[in-house]
Amino acid sequence: MNINLQKIETFRDEIRLMTLKELHNLGFGHYGGSLSIIETLAVLYGEVMKVDSKNPKWKDRDYFILSKGHGGPSLYATLALKGFFPEEVIYTLNQNGTTLPSHPDRNLTPGVDMTTGSLGQGISAAVGVALSNKLSNKDNYTYSIVGDGELNEGQCWEAFQFAAHHQLNQLFVFVDDNKKQLDGPTKDIIDPLDFEEKFEAFGFYSMKVDGSSVKQIYEAIEKGKAQTAKPVAIILDTIKGQGVPYLEEKADNHHIRPNQADETAILEAIAHLENKLGKAVTL
Repeated sequence: MNINLQKIETFRDEIRLMTLKELHNLGFGHYGGSLSIIETLAVLYGEVMKVDSKNPKWKDRDYFILSKGHGGPSLYATLALKGFFPEEVIYTLNQNGTTLPSHPDRNLTPGVDMTTGSLGQGISAAVGVALSNKLSNKDNYTYSIVGDGELNEGQCWEAFQFAAHHQLNQLFVFVDDNKKQLDGPTKDIIDPLDFEEKFEAFGFYSMKVDGSSVKQIYEAIEKGKAQTAKPVAIILDTIKGQGVPYLEEKADNHHIRPNQADETAILEAIAHLENKLGKAVTL
């Protein structure tokens, strides 16, 4: 494995710090599901994806579609750190006139390939992008993150069956299996059973990894690329609020309007990350 793990882990910490500052400045937001996908974003944008921040519409780029659009804050932090737009823009999240709405919008934000937020629809768009690239004989990869709660939507499974039928082997689907959704534990809303087995049954090359390990995520992507017959599903075993112990343990952590205890814990997490990185990231 010829990657610099320390570099990716530092990038992960930078994304987590900027995401926390971004949401803290707004005063509320989707903390839980933004934090649980940060390791995956760090691997994709820090090591794997072919993108150019100076040319966001570069025709030969790899595509990324955040189907679980409420995770937008961490995607914005990632794009800012990669230079797609000035870092200070992060502080305009969800404000009037912003280019960073609550959910990603391809018409507003440089680096966003598809407008998402209505759950279940983003993955269909990702499948369409992957099919278009295949029909055009392009070697671009398409990466998409879906939520475990989002997979309650039947449209997702129609898209997966279509992707397998067309052998879209350059499509990667990451399932953020953080085990919670807006109304409670995912298994109590609709028991998802075994995601890995389900994706295998739908014709995917499927594997489960520790979603907090950038090493395991990277290795899974490499395994997926080594086979050329099937689309790839990587099931991320994550925790809602990942990387901030207080938020991991908070029962209602999908969307948080912080109380005093929350505020204290979030500021402590920001200070911890600043100290770990050796400097304050000033926006």
